[in-house]
Amino acid sequence: MSWPEARRRAHEAGAAAALPVAEVPLESADGRTLARPLAPLTDLPAFRTSSVDGWAVRGPGPWRIVGRALAGAVSAPLPEAGTAVEIATGAMLPDGADAVLRVEESTRSADGLVEGRLRGTPEWRSPGEEARAGEELLPAGTPVDPAVIGLAASCGHDRLAVRRAPRAALLVFGDELLTAGPPGDGRVRDALGPAVPAWLRRYGCDIGPADFTGPVADTLPAHVDALRAALAGADLVCTTGGTMHGPVDHLHPALDALGAEYVVNTVAVRPGFPMLVARVSGADGRARFVAGLPGNPQSAIVALVSLVAPLLAGLQGRAQPELPAVTLAEPVPGRGESTHLALVRVDPRDNTARPVRHVGSAMLRGLALADGFAVIAPGAEGAPGDAVPLVPLPPRQGVVR
Repeated sequence: MSWPEARRRAHEAGAAAALPVAEVPLESADGRTLARPLAPLTDLPAFRTSSVDGWAVRGPGPWRIVGRALAGAVSAPLPEAGTAVEIATGAMLPDGADAVLRVEESTRSADGLVEGRLRGTPEWRSPGEEARAGEELLPAGTPVDPAVIGLAASCGHDRLAVRRAPRAALLVFGDELLTAGPPGDGRVRDALGPAVPAWLRRYGCDIGPADFTGPVADTLPAHVDALRAALAGADLVCTTGGTMHGPVDHLHPALDALGAEYVVNTVAVRPGFPMLVARVSGADGRARFVAGLPGNPQSAIVALVSLVAPLLAGLQGRAQPELPAVTLAEPVPGRGESTHLALVRVDPRDNTARPVRHVGSAMLRGLALADGFAVIAPGAEGAPGDAVPLVPLPPRQGVVR
């Protein structure tokens, strides 16, 4: 299957099984996805508010001071022309006020009257200036971040309808793997067990230490049991290794034993082509997913950004993200009839991308220095000056839950 088609199918499968909606307090909504459009409960602003410190006045000056208007309170109306109240920025204009005089452009006469020249434009924010009550400000599917939370609060909301965070689990296959200490004596250190959960959290998943199992014994019954147990509590189970058909690769037979249906099974992409996504129906009739990541570490991350990221976007009710473009600063080879995902570092000053070194399928050194993967189309080479899509890696900042 072509790489673009595989991504499309993964996203559509996730969207068809979009996660349930929950109403959560604003402080718990960060990182979730709006399940309904965001609209204000009142006009924004809800009433006329002064945009400066000064005097709210009625009629021509000079003006007699009759009170004070502070933010958070309703002041008495201005009774007649020639009256004024001292007003603070953000305070509600009293009824009868037809202008605001800036404090720095005002003076006080000897008998206590306020004088000054009014500007020709209003010095207040009008009701509905930002939005009208019920107006759609953000559509469903918008990721919730601090800016969205602040906007929701300003609209009068205490809670938001969001998609539940995907619950994920990780199974690591391979008797050759060590979980502690340096590699040696024919065994290699498992790099994906510690790393993949952190990647999944950056894609919005709920996954903790108890959701990791491995290494799972290289037998078919052990694979079936581990998958069945993980699927009982997760929306997505990622596995590492076993995606080929070697003598100890049991993932495909295990999926068959569980009645799984392939969404994607191998992709024309290098590195990482033996990747897969399969759908398993739970006892409750809701779909769960297994994402088979290759055992080579860099190939596993290629599968993660290629298939798992769009699948999770669909599950969270989000559109598949558009890939930004970068300009190649150096040549990048093609990979024949397969899409080539080449690790690159992006210079933010001019948006140019340069390949990094140490990018073998089993290597992670290059990945630790990269910003994403430049996409070289099948049958093509990347030449300096070419604009190509970039699959960005998730933000490097940690996710605290």
